[in-house]
Amino acid sequence: MPKYQYKATDSKGKIQKGSMDAANLDDLELRLDRLGLMLISQKPLSAGGQGPALFRGKVVSRQDVILFCFHMEQLTNAGVPILKGLADFRDGVENPRLRNVAVSLVEDVESGKTLSDALGNHPRIFDPIFVQLILMGERTGRLAEIFRDLAQSLKWEDEIIAQAKKVMIYPSIVGLTVTALVFFMMIFLVPQLMAFITEMGEKVPMHTRALVATSDFIVEFWPILVSLPVAGVILTRFLCRISKTARRKVDALKLKIWIIGPLMRKIILVRFSNAFALMYKSGITVLEALRICEGLTTNLVIQEALHQARELVSEGREISGSFAQVKLFPPLVLSMLQVGESTGGLDVSMKNVSYFYDREVKETIGKLETLIEPVLTMVLGGMMGWVILSVLGPIYDLIAKL
Repeated sequence: MPKYQYKATDSKGKIQKGSMDAANLDDLELRLDRLGLMLISQKPLSAGGQGPALFRGKVVSRQDVILFCFHMEQLTNAGVPILKGLADFRDGVENPRLRNVAVSLVEDVESGKTLSDALGNHPRIFDPIFVQLILMGERTGRLAEIFRDLAQSLKWEDEIIAQAKKVMIYPSIVGLTVTALVFFMMIFLVPQLMAFITEMGEKVPMHTRALVATSDFIVEFWPILVSLPVAGVILTRFLCRISKTARRKVDALKLKIWIIGPLMRKIILVRFSNAFALMYKSGITVLEALRICEGLTTNLVIQEALHQARELVSEGREISGSFAQVKLFPPLVLSMLQVGESTGGLDVSMKNVSYFYDREVKETIGKLETLIEPVLTMVLGGMMGWVILSVLGPIYDLIAKL
């Protein structure tokens, strides 16, 4: 379906711009009219600009999906029909991108599609786990419960990702600042001060000569030092794209990085445990849940471990024994899974696994937050101390002799 970039006005005369799929110009006007908008101008977008989920660039945020789940849970729980609930959501949402999605959902359901099929048309917004859970909710009549579980799961993911970003953003900003400061001192400040010391004929100590050598090296090769990390990242991504072996090695290395690697692994496993528990609870089979969960992460090592575990389960092995063979979980977690299998409460066991890793992730993030600031302060203080001692030391000795 073609995509149009439009400019329209609402009932208050406020101009709104956006993009929307429509069969033709009349269809575009009809869709905008349903949103309470009057078309002013439009421009068809090229085929290359069309995206798989109604719009290009930034997709609907996780907070928007949580809002959708909360809204649908409340209305479904109150006995409001799905189509009426979607229409109410469409009329009440303010985010234009989310409103476009709601318009598409209403039209799909009106045309006879199920809600899960309509959601499946927007894979960038509603992932396969989301769609499968809604499908099971439709089959079992537990949509309100499914929407509530999905909202809680998405809220948890949002909190964990926000905390992880907070931990990573702060050291990244400080690290870039320290790097820029070191380059400035080595390229501009140190050579000028050392020129002054050299002109006075003063003999410099070893640590000062080391600073001068470092400064000369950076002045000579700074273009290479700056471009090398960028080139390394680009080359690594290129190799991962064309070679599965290279991607496997890079992903394995990511999981071994000090502190960050184990934290990344725990976040992946807690997402898997939570998603598996939701799907198993809703009635999705173990093999189907494992198959869907393979797409939870882009880390090839974890994906292959989950795939291998699914193959072992399909051969008749126990779930706990399969996970033990692929070494995806520690012994404590495997014991919890074994108890869940023997008692028939596998979903409860996976929820306990999710809680286990959730607590470890939060504790690790808390420790990182308290550790990062003093470590970075020590690094910055050490660099500044070295420069000050190496530069001002000879100057002080020179002044003392005078």
